[in-house]
Order: sequence, then structure tokens, then C-alpha cells
Amino acid sequence: MEKKAKILVVDDSVGNLMLMEGILIQEGYEVVLGHNGEEAIEKVEDFSPDVMLLDIKMPKLNGFEVAKRIKGNEKTMIIPIVIVTGLGDVKNRILALRAGADDFLTKPVEKTELIARVRSLVKVKAYNDYQRNYQKQLEIEVAKRTNQLRYAFEKIKDASIETIHRLARAAEYKDEDTGAHIQRMSSYAVAVARKMDQTKETIDALLKAAPMHDVGKIGIPDRILLKPGKLEKDEWRIMKQHTTIGSKILKGSTSVFIKSAEEIALTHHEKWDGTGYPQGLKGSEIPVAGHITAIADVFDALTSKRPYKDPFSLDKSFNIIKENRGTHFNPEVVDAFFDIENDILDIKEKYKDKGRSILFQMAVNES
Repeated sequence: MEKKAKILVVDDSVGNLMLMEGILIQEGYEVVLGHNGEEAIEKVEDFSPDVMLLDIKMPKLNGFEVAKRIKGNEKTMIIPIVIVTGLGDVKNRILALRAGADDFLTKPVEKTELIARVRSLVKVKAYNDYQRNYQKQLEIEVAKRTNQLRYAFEKIKDASIETIHRLARAAEYKDEDTGAHIQRMSSYAVAVARKMDQTKETIDALLKAAPMHDVGKIGIPDRILLKPGKLEKDEWRIMKQHTTIGSKILKGSTSVFIKSAEEIALTHHEKWDGTGYPQGLKGSEIPVAGHITAIADVFDALTSKRPYKDPFSLDKSFNIIKENRGTHFNPEVVDAFFDIENDILDIKEKYKDKGRSILFQMAVNES
């Protein structure tokens, strides 16, 4: 069954109300009556009419003021208003239009004209309702699609980050004793960055990209990477190439995190005083992610077993970091590192080595 259009008629004359009610009901409309301006405002909110027929001269609030309020409210502004009054002069017509009226009828109202105006405006209201509902549905659909795209993007990003971490861990197959090195050093780096009030972008980059710092070691021969003693000059030259190899592996990506990983891989062995490698960068020439990764990487190397050394004690490791403040390490980074010394120790305990590399052990178990 087709829903009846709703008409609100407001007039302080009972006779006028009864007349228009009779005409409109006969035409199949649902009709509600109001006797003054304040009642008109209440009826609009409760009844939500499709068309409003409104007198001008009424107690409490006149028709002009009622029209202004209705048209000034976002919820009711699309309701068509027909001013119906005995004041048919041009001045009042102009005032009615300025107040927001959509049409104007002069008393006494002629039945045919009234019906024609109401029919026309009911269609206008129906179209406006359709447009508003369509817009709402469109916004809901856009929000839904946006959430779907955001979810898909997060899945892709997670997959990309997982790929990054798996590639980083690939180097562990070459060295059983590195254990949870990448978990520790990336956690150290993030903790220092937070203490230094670095941007969220920098912290995210360190968390997700710092594990790639040594990916270039994939290109270093085992005889050098796993050598138990001191490296010869030519061997050291080859070992240092892991920075540029890592940079080349990661080069050319459009991913923010892989770009950060490229930068970190290339610069985490640069030194504050310019004596580092591969480019001999100095001070602020070194990106902040490189400064922070450097201290995290060195501290973990000092306190961990390596093919060429047993782990140093915590006291010795901390002293080495302090002694290299302003030479190897950025002084600000060193200060932040020691300000969170307890956090550093908690991270070391959380990701302590289990004797063999996590991935190495997984490979053995699956073979």
C-alpha cells in the first residue's frame, strides 16, 4: 500500500483549518492541524510533514518566524512551506520568500489551486528525500568500501613487513649464534627513539625496517662471516661491503619501510666523527635512524656471542658505549640510551638467546 503524504496545516482560524483539512483528506493526504507558531514548530518535529501550509498572522510566533526556524534547521530544511494568508501584497510575498517559503497562496484559497500546489510540492519533497537517502546510502557504502580497502591495505602491509623480517632472518642461517639479535636490536632502537621523542614515522621505520640492517650479509662469503679470528685487511674490506650490498638489495622500492631499511642498511656503520663506513659520513650527515640503529646494533654485538668472540659483560659493554660518546656515537643518542638503561636490560632479558638461531632450529625440526 502506497504511503500517504503528510500535510501540516497551521492557522489560528479554526474555519480555515477545517476547510483545508476537508480538501486535503478528500485527496488522500494525511493531515495534522496546528493553531499557532509554537505548535507549528512542535508538530514539524513530531509529524515530519511532506508539505506545510502556514498562515502569517498568528499568536506567539508569526509565519515568517516559523518558516525561518524550519528552514534554518538541517533536519527540517527540505520540508516545502506554502505561505497561506490574506496578506497578498508584494511586500509580504517578498518577506515570505526571504523567510524561506517555497510557494505563496492568497486567502480565500481556491480548491483547485491548493491541490495543484500541494501535489507539486509533495513530489519535490519526495525527490529531495530520495536524494538525501541516496546520499546517506552512498556515504555508508563509501565508508564500507573504505574500511574494506583499509583492511586490504593493512593485510598487504603486514605481508610486506613479514617478507622484510623473513628476508632479514635469512642471514641467521649463516650464523647459529645470532639468535634473537634482530628482535633485540630493533627493540633497543625503538626504545631509544621514543626516549628521544622521535616522530611516529621514525619509530615505525625503526621497528619495521631496522631488522633489515644486516641483510647485505647474505652476500658475504661464509669463510669471512663465520671466521673465528680477526679478519685480514682484504677480508675486512669484503665484510664492510655488507652495507652497500644491503642498500642495493633494498634499492628502488616505493614502500616507505623498505626505503627506510635501505637507508639504515647503508648508514648503520657510519660514525659520529666521520671515521665510519661505507661513505665516511659525519655528524648530522648521518640520518637519525642510522645513529639510533648503530648504538642498538653495537650494544647487542658487544653483549652477544659471535664466531670471533664471547659476549662481553654488561659493565664492559656499557663502558664501551660511554667511551665512544661523541666519536662513534651521536652524544644525544648515547644519553637517551643510558636514560632508559633499565628498559634496555628488560629487552635483553626478553629476547635472550636460546643457544641456536630461531630459524636455524626451525629448519632442523622441519628437516
